[in-house]
Amino acid sequence: MHDNRQNLAGYLALGGAASIWGGMYVVSKYALDFIPPFTLLWLRYLVGFAVLWALVVRTGLAQPFSRDRRTFMTIGFIGYFVSVGLQFIGTRLSSAHMGAILTSASPAFIIIFARTMLGERLNLRKIASVAMATAGVLIVVGLEGGGSGNRVLLGNIALLGAAVTWAILSVLARRASITYSPLVITTYAIFWGGLFTTPAMVLEWQFVPVTGLDRPLLWLAVLYLGVVATAGAFFLWNKGLQLVEASVGSVFFFLQPVVGAFLGWLILGEHLGASFFIGGAVILAAVLLVSIPSKAGKVLKGNREG
Repeated sequence: MHDNRQNLAGYLALGGAASIWGGMYVVSKYALDFIPPFTLLWLRYLVGFAVLWALVVRTGLAQPFSRDRRTFMTIGFIGYFVSVGLQFIGTRLSSAHMGAILTSASPAFIIIFARTMLGERLNLRKIASVAMATAGVLIVVGLEGGGSGNRVLLGNIALLGAAVTWAILSVLARRASITYSPLVITTYAIFWGGLFTTPAMVLEWQFVPVTGLDRPLLWLAVLYLGVVATAGAFFLWNKGLQLVEASVGSVFFFLQPVVGAFLGWLILGEHLGASFFIGGAVILAAVLLVSIPSKAGKVLKGNREG
């Protein structure tokens, strides 16, 4: 019973994080009209770190040991700087469709790294759920290539790199959760992520100006991205990975394109065709497949045999 409650809490946390990130693109679409990508990312990390640091101090959680500093630096660099940066670059060079397809390869890489780095066992249900969810994403976003040429090729390579590095982040966060709370992991990883983003932001200023700083709605968007989409969602993702196996939790990553497309329809008036509903149903079925407790599956099997 305790394991079932723990798994349910993990599923809710992972589903919440993926849903927040799916809806984040609606807000980001507005903010990026005025603030360039790495500057917006830096602002997200600044706001997110301020909120999380206040919570860490208030709760009196144990600070990282000096021997683990490299772990937090690695999570911040690989996950919060390289992965998100490659996603920005790849989407800009390629297309949103290819971005959704290629970054959704993360769960497959998470399963591989969870096996090699954490020793998590593979089974048919995990593999089948990732395969189903991948098919669902392909149905939702379509199979258009989004163009051709070296620019798109470089963009697609960057997007694939984003998928691989996000998988490494998820596995490293899962391993760090053995010693530290998700709040501490998220706080210090965001700190290092923001630090590594700073040079890229300064370099970006030489080519892309920041505008619209007199718009209150823009600052509300930045606050939302920092507090909810960064501090809140990263914490929920790391919390979920503490409660369930990384290879199981990886499937919830696929909820992002479904939520993003739905909110795009609801808020921005974007068109949704039959492919959205078919693909969304396949993705939800994959999430249910990996979420059903194995004991329940054995009971059902026993009843059929009886």
